[in-house]
This record gives sequence, structure tokens and C-alpha cells, in this order.
Amino acid sequence: MKIVVATSGASGVNLGLKTLELLPDSVEKHFIMSKNSQIVLHKEMKNITTHNNDNIAASIASGSFGVDAMIIAPCSMNTLAKIACGISDNLITRCASVMIKEHKKLILAPREMPFSAISLENMHKLASLGIIIAPPVMAYYSEQQTLDEMENFIIGKWFDLLGIENNLYKRWK
Repeated sequence: MKIVVATSGASGVNLGLKTLELLPDSVEKHFIMSKNSQIVLHKEMKNITTHNNDNIAASIASGSFGVDAMIIAPCSMNTLAKIACGISDNLITRCASVMIKEHKKLILAPREMPFSAISLENMHKLASLGIIIAPPVMAYYSEQQTLDEMENFIIGKWFDLLGIENNLYKRWK
């Protein structure tokens, strides 16, 4: 399985990084974020191909490369709006466009709150196309006690959507 993880917006970028870290080793991982973050990430993590967000010609920008799924976590309202309007002006939005045209799984984790009517309209448009809108929202039934446990719950739910088995959170009984 090939999965692209991208981060857009600054707040909550740790969720994208943690999502990347928790993906099983059997997954071929591709990651898009800022240039300075790529330098640090490349030194600290293995089995990850990083891509410059300005490189529209990257392998993952083509449907023929065969990416299976993409998650943008966090997803800024700017990136969400571009995707909703079909604007592919960087690698993140181009990859999202490819996911849509290839009918592949695309998960967007919008992080802003409260959502404006415009953002909700964009989310509705994308959801009607089959894009999964999954904001980082915790549930209380799994009895998280720490920020780490809350993040694991959210990432576990995203993995469930991707069909990736996990034991990151206490499930409903």
C-alpha cells in the first residue's frame, strides 16, 4: 500500500508527523511539508520519501504512480478550499486532485474551529464527491487521559478509515 501524508497549516502539524510515524512499516510512505521540516524529518526518520511541495513533477503527482490513499492532517481551510475548487498549484493540492480523479481514498482533517459557512460548504462539496472529512475530534468513550492518548485515538480512527489495523485506542464495547 502507498500512502501520502501531507501537512498544511502550522497548528496541529504534530498530528501529521505522528500519523506518519505510526503507519506500519509495510506501508510505502510519502510525505509533503515545508522545506525546513523536510531537512529535520529526513535526519530523524527512515523509510519515508519526502517531497518538496513546489515540485509538481514529483512521482506522486501522477495517477500512474499508483498511490492508494492520501491524508492531509492537519488540512488548512486554504488547502481545503483549493481542493474543493480544483486548484492544483502545489504538490499537496495536485496529489489531492489525483486522488479525486482516480477515485482513491482521500482524508482531510480540517483543524480550524469554528467552521465558517464557506468552509462547511467546501466540506459538503468534497464529501459529496466521496472525500472523507475527518477533523481531529476525540471521543470520550475511549477514556483518554493524556494528550498522547487523545492523538492516538484520532490517528487510530484515521487508520480505521484507511483499512489499517491498529490498537491505538480503546474501542466501544
